[in-house]
Amino acid sequence: MPFPYYLGRFVRSRKVTVKTITYYIIHLLFFFPILVIGQVEICDNGIDDDNDMLVDLNDDDCACEVIEPISLIPNPSFEDMNCCPRERSQLDCASMWIQASEPTTDYIHLCDWLGWDDFPPPRPFPDGEGIMGFRDGRVRSNNNEPEPYWKEYAGACLTSPLIAGETYRFQFDVGFVDPDKSPPIDITFFGTTDCQYLPFGLGNIAFGCPTNSPNWDNLGDVRVSGGLGNRWVNTFLEITPDKNYYAIAIGPDCAPVPTPISLYYFFDNLLLADFESFNLQISESQHPCSNDYILSVPFNPEFEYQWFLEGIALQGEIFSELSQNYGEGIYQVRIDDGYSCRVSKTFEYIIPVIDMPANVAICDGDVYEFGDLRISEEGMYLDTFKSIDNCDSIVALNLTVIGAKYDTLEVSILKGESFDYEGNSFTEEGNYPLTLISSLGCDSLVLLKLSHFNIYIPNVFSPNRDGQNDVFRPYAQDARIETVEMSIYDRWGNLVFKGTEWDGYKADGGVYTYVLNINFAFDKSKVFVGTVTVIK
Repeated sequence: MPFPYYLGRFVRSRKVTVKTITYYIIHLLFFFPILVIGQVEICDNGIDDDNDMLVDLNDDDCACEVIEPISLIPNPSFEDMNCCPRERSQLDCASMWIQASEPTTDYIHLCDWLGWDDFPPPRPFPDGEGIMGFRDGRVRSNNNEPEPYWKEYAGACLTSPLIAGETYRFQFDVGFVDPDKSPPIDITFFGTTDCQYLPFGLGNIAFGCPTNSPNWDNLGDVRVSGGLGNRWVNTFLEITPDKNYYAIAIGPDCAPVPTPISLYYFFDNLLLADFESFNLQISESQHPCSNDYILSVPFNPEFEYQWFLEGIALQGEIFSELSQNYGEGIYQVRIDDGYSCRVSKTFEYIIPVIDMPANVAICDGDVYEFGDLRISEEGMYLDTFKSIDNCDSIVALNLTVIGAKYDTLEVSILKGESFDYEGNSFTEEGNYPLTLISSLGCDSLVLLKLSHFNIYIPNVFSPNRDGQNDVFRPYAQDARIETVEMSIYDRWGNLVFKGTEWDGYKADGGVYTYVLNINFAFDKSKVFVGTVTVIK
């Protein structure tokens, strides 16, 4: 009972004796701690009701079942690795993923390979450090010929099959380079009834999409646009399969793309789960740096909602969508359906800061405007700008001034040869200061240091393995020779040896003809023809 109750009884008592006073004091001392400790935490008022220094969801009194979709696609964010990708086409480095098509997808990870220079992925990645990149049609670099059926797919065996008649949601992030290299695309989701059908179209780079095989079905597609590009877009599609599917493939749709340039996109955070588990999946609208960035969960008229920031209730936020941006932090939403208390997985909202390196060259005497600075001296400069999405973009500028100093070019040539540079030909040793016009129109200063070297090709050797003059090969000072392609012919024109050096041990004595194609360290090659005598 509350303290005033005992006080009232004490005051109204007609017999105030020592025994009576002692009785009530003992009662108060015994029950008053219980009055404080027995308070129960109210879980949505932002107050520490039970005085244990823990508020709302941070208090164990407010424990609810955490609901989150568990993806049936293994390694859905490409975080688990068999190896760190070093170059293109290494999807096998991502655990549990399979190159589904003959044209190969790319595994991109912050541990090393960050993708093609022509197709930079938007940063930061939606979830973790790994993503997957794929093409939808390409143009061959050697002849600019379009390949409209060049379509790249990734596949995986599901951790549990999609069951016929049940409804599933496939939610994922698509990355775009820019409007030209990543125009709007129909992302398509394919399924097969047996993992043995992965991969498909083996040996045929023009096989196209999975449904060109009788073992694959189109489970659904969704149109996705990257707008101005260099961004991630979160989207989803819902499916109710009519049969059980044990493996999936994802990528572009089946229509051929006769594009004049290669088209490229990215995948991350591939969540495939039963529809009900997405009831409390927090999603975001707008870019994290936007002032209009808002969090929401799917609306259900039978639910009551309460949002929390850092475990503390946001007063008045009792709908499926937040009314405003409360800033960075860890968010959760609790629902009450009249039967149970359920709470979402935590969602961490972080406003990204983007690091952007920049290399700029100017002419000597020119000025480059960098933020509030007007700079003309070479060096590294840092400044913070706002990106197109309103993010802080820290730009590290490496400024080069062309013509402010000589660039030195050291070249060695065979005596009697010439060196051609920017329309000029040089044959004699010496230092030549040159003034050239760069692509920026600057006067570019180059100091050419030209020197001679000689090459020695023996005309006789004795391959008897006595350790002296046993091998036939060319010699040059200071390791000027990089590679040698050697062909040796007998006197009847038969090829008797091809390689880099000839030991001649099994050859008969006599005269042989050699053809040497020598590549030198200064990026020049020359063919030498002559004869060599084998002495036995």
